[in-house]
Amino acid sequence: MTPTERLYFADPFLSHFTGRVLAHGTWSGAPSVVLDRTAFYPEAGGQMADRGVLGGHAVRDVQVDDAGVVHHLLELPEGASLPAPGAEVSGDIDRARRRIHMALHTGQHMLSSALVEVAGAHTVSARLGETVCTIDVDLEVLDERRVAEAEARVNALIDEDVPIRAFFPTPEELAALPLRRAPKVTDNIRVIHIQGFDASPCGGTHCTRSGQVGMVRVLGVERYKGKGRVLFSAGGRARSELWQEAAALRALGRSLSCGPLDVSGSVERLRRDLTDVREALGAARAKLAEHTAAGLAAQLERSADARVVAVLEGASPEELRSVAARLTQRPDAVVLLANRTPEGLSVLITRGSGASFGCGAFLKRAAEAAGGRGGGRPEHAEGRLPAHTDWPTLVATLLA
Repeated sequence: MTPTERLYFADPFLSHFTGRVLAHGTWSGAPSVVLDRTAFYPEAGGQMADRGVLGGHAVRDVQVDDAGVVHHLLELPEGASLPAPGAEVSGDIDRARRRIHMALHTGQHMLSSALVEVAGAHTVSARLGETVCTIDVDLEVLDERRVAEAEARVNALIDEDVPIRAFFPTPEELAALPLRRAPKVTDNIRVIHIQGFDASPCGGTHCTRSGQVGMVRVLGVERYKGKGRVLFSAGGRARSELWQEAAALRALGRSLSCGPLDVSGSVERLRRDLTDVREALGAARAKLAEHTAAGLAAQLERSADARVVAVLEGASPEELRSVAARLTQRPDAVVLLANRTPEGLSVLITRGSGASFGCGAFLKRAAEAAGGRGGGRPEHAEGRLPAHTDWPTLVATLLA
């Protein structure tokens, strides 16, 4: 089967076309339509496929095989069939999606070239995803300041609105072009030439002037599989993301009673205040634990077997451990504490260094008797029992 004529090579803005059905094919087990020509871009080169309508049916995917044949996968209602071979069908490209892809792909070329110019970082691979676009480079570490310079360089070029040419150069023209990377094919090499800035082999859909990109935003710099990675956005997608972020910032400003540009300072003040409150709360809890432990120490002194059993209402697991740590400074102490919460009765059993009480084994017996769960080591155990459990009575029963 002959390769499909790709109309977007000549006009990336073409959104309506007609073509003749040559055959029915398959792609990954799904039926497809093969045309003599198409304006639909198939997924390739890191760029996503177009969407739209073909012959009255939604196009859910477009792919291309090794022979250059483009496969159109359609959403067919139950009982419907693919357009018959020989039929003339019309196609309509989702123009908004195409424009987003054009801006992203041209923006990627511009940013890749700027990264070479500013940081000496050559693109290894690029991916234009549905939500995230990435450029992976041949440097392990990328200086964020250099990436910011590259971003500024690209946006300055967008403001200059230089022409962009997509063409199939002659061998002589190709030899004279300062290509940023070597072609992946040996014939029918298509080049995207951004005047005075970049020339790169590519089969994707691109803007015809740099101003059509609108803007390029770097969203982050990270390491991925031992290489530097730049996350970016461009065009309409970048504008939409900016508007969403601005709206979120304004909402935060209203919540914090400040302007959007003052949100960072307000959050930092809140963070410091929260740190102070946490420190004060920690100190108060430490004093409470000390006071509680002092009260229970008296009970421990009165106990013939050096055991203390108590339910500390409202105590956190950390507070239980803090109280227990103070009490088990007495070597022969055995401490059986609990705290009642809506989720159940949190239980902690521990012992001093000179005691022989089996904490884990006892908690296992308690869990079996009350219908809870828990266990641990001989010297320390924690678990949870039903909220209605009478802890002192249960302990007394099991120790009787």
